[in-house]
Amino acid sequence: MNTMDLDRLGDEIAELSVHLEAATARLLDLIREFDAHGGWGNGFRSCADWLSWRVGLDPGAARERVRVARALGTLPLLTRALARGELSYAKVRALTRVATPETEEQLLAFGRAGTAAHVERLVRGWRRMDRIAEARETERQHVSRELHVYQDGDGMMAVRGRLTPEVGALLMQALAAARETLYQQARLRNGDVADVSAETPTMGQQQADALALLAETALHHGLDPGAPGERYQVVVHVEEDQSVLENGARVSAETSQRIACDASRVVMRHGHDGHVVEVGARTRTIPPAIRRALHHRDHGCRFPGCGVRFGQGHHIRHWAHGGPTTLSNLALLCRRHHRAVHEEGYQLDRQPDGELRFRRPDGQLLAEVPHPPEVRGNPVEILRARNEADALHLHARTAIPGWLGERLDLGWAIGVLHPLAR
Repeated sequence: MNTMDLDRLGDEIAELSVHLEAATARLLDLIREFDAHGGWGNGFRSCADWLSWRVGLDPGAARERVRVARALGTLPLLTRALARGELSYAKVRALTRVATPETEEQLLAFGRAGTAAHVERLVRGWRRMDRIAEARETERQHVSRELHVYQDGDGMMAVRGRLTPEVGALLMQALAAARETLYQQARLRNGDVADVSAETPTMGQQQADALALLAETALHHGLDPGAPGERYQVVVHVEEDQSVLENGARVSAETSQRIACDASRVVMRHGHDGHVVEVGARTRTIPPAIRRALHHRDHGCRFPGCGVRFGQGHHIRHWAHGGPTTLSNLALLCRRHHRAVHEEGYQLDRQPDGELRFRRPDGQLLAEVPHPPEVRGNPVEILRARNEADALHLHARTAIPGWLGERLDLGWAIGVLHPLAR
């Protein structure tokens, strides 16, 4: 192959790479819209989990795609540069770690001038400058921390406080994880998948429920080990016609069945006057030996695309309906998906070959791993045609940086670009 042929081959590689960057910008737009409207909320904990399941991305790569997509929602200049193939995804991914609407114009100029390696070095230096500025506030924030929990006038518990940024971030991350476990984020815009709940709780209600899950999880993992932990149990009285909590509040039959799937059970017999006349021994609906075998077999939540390590034992055919407490009749589900199966219309059964089959509330089969869509035609020509239809005239020199080979003076670059350094 002569030099001219190699040059043509290099130009083709460069041009196709630019087309791919433009397509990546469109992909990130779609991910951002899908994420904002909660399209992943049909049983998945996050948009990244859905991407990992539906597209086959590595979980870390899926989380990064979602992060970049969200960041670009407030960075129109970087978004446009990626869509026009002027910046690579690698550069944009790095710049979105530090860029703000106030600084993106300067950072975009640097991204156009330098290589991806230059951009990575700049971002690392930028973060160091940010840390120096943030350290000045640390001591003041630490001494002002406080948290108050008190009973309000109507008997509700009120929480008020101020947390240091790192503790606050930890709390927000924990609340977000618990909230995603408990709830779908929004109803689907399309009618091809039914909603899993009739009414989505408000954000404040979701936060309150998430905090309850955090407290329950903390106590379950040994903050107060031993016999005194009994006082943290939530008691449900199940009668023929109703299920009632210890404080008198009623819960649905499906909720009581979900709780009873994997709980302690005490049979009490009441007299005609309502007083307890006989109390049986406390038993576990799932004995410890079977529980160990269940965790060893399932390794985590079996709902497609989930895999949360800690879960609850679910009776596929409930023991109240004659279902046996055996491994073949049990499946491990996280709290979120256990609720989805009991109260939100999702269905679960075990096939003769032992495999589990999940269905959405509308009866549609939920595959463990969906088949990728078939690409008909030449994918490169399809991509080129799509970009040309969007008036993108891309060529081999579209993404070439303005760098002329000079050494990067990182200190000078940070001094010129970073607002705090200026």
